[in-house]
Amino acid sequence: MIEGMEPEAVHLSQAEAIRDIAAILERVQQGAEVIVEKDQRLVAVIRPAARPGRLLSECIALAEARGSRATLDEGFGKDLEEIIRSRREPLDGPRWD
Repeated sequence: MIEGMEPEAVHLSQAEAIRDIAAILERVQQGAEVIVEKDQRLVAVIRPAARPGRLLSECIALAEARGSRATLDEGFGKDLEEIIRSRREPLDGPRWD
């Protein structure tokens, strides 16, 4: 999908969605939004999950493009792994109320 463009919308009946969920998920992974309807009433909208933040490679590219002179030392990877290991629970748990 091209950034700034609306995602492709695919309309399916509930019966069609039940028959081929694998194909639906494939379309969603390609950027499509799938609208599931029953008797022409909205049942669900399935869209690609939002990516939280940026990839490290994107951050490095942005820093370089902005002229940053920051460098990653030898312990950076180890430090990052420790941060990830120490934070296994969600930042803010689900709220079902």
